[in-house]
Amino acid sequence: MSGRRDAAPAAVRWTAYVAVAIVFAIACGFLSNWQFTRNADRSAQLELVDRNYDADPVPLAEVIPEGGALDPADEWRPVALEGEYLAGQQLLVRNRPHGGTAAFEVLVPFRLDDGRVLLIDRGWVRPGESQPLPDTVPAPPEGEVTVIARLRPAEAVPASGRSAPDGQVPSITPDLVAAQTGLDGVLERSAYGVMVTEDPAPATRPEALTAPSDDPGPYLSYAIQWILFAVMGFVFIGYVIRTERRHRREDAEDRAKGVEPRERKPARRTDRDMEEEDSILDGAGR
Repeated sequence: MSGRRDAAPAAVRWTAYVAVAIVFAIACGFLSNWQFTRNADRSAQLELVDRNYDADPVPLAEVIPEGGALDPADEWRPVALEGEYLAGQQLLVRNRPHGGTAAFEVLVPFRLDDGRVLLIDRGWVRPGESQPLPDTVPAPPEGEVTVIARLRPAEAVPASGRSAPDGQVPSITPDLVAAQTGLDGVLERSAYGVMVTEDPAPATRPEALTAPSDDPGPYLSYAIQWILFAVMGFVFIGYVIRTERRHRREDAEDRAKGVEPRERKPARRTDRDMEEEDSILDGAGR
């Protein structure tokens, strides 16, 4: 009768163990799926860069028709631009992480021969030696220039609401640039260009921006790890239940022999094989 009375609480306890394992596995499943999604997004980004980054340059109108907007599938696409820099409208983008410091990127509006204006990121410059502003900012070439640039989508206005002093902007947001430069009616709003080459080339230019990373990231390995965690949860619960069942069987055998079941110590000391090994060692030491 005592065995039957003990069996019911044990069954309830084991059911609770399995329920916990199932809940844990569901949570791991959601986290694994999230990592698989991030891996798929990263793979799509790498594929986009691989397809567009070194493509042949085309006229801007082929990628962004007048009145149109940049298609996300055309990000990093090189375009050939002919026109002149509006050097008097140059701005600096502050707090850009380059060269191990909070650098500045140099933005100069570029007026094409057809009258359209595209914002060009010419590269980055370091803060000054004894002041936060750069000591010098290389000027763009004067007169008629041919520029090869890769298109990037316009950045959003900072969610933090941070601003910037006159002559600077907190992000590459054409709306902010248009407000400072008076180019409200002609500046391309959906994209800007990252300068690749200029012809004629100036004697000095800002530091070139680095190419996008081709690192696929850890997302796939994380996704697999969450699956393994879910499996390990069931393995652990199975081990706990198996250990309890073995203890119950051992106690039943002791009762059948008329021996009072001994008090259970920590798991590693209740294993009969280890107890027998300890007895042998004790006998050898006498």
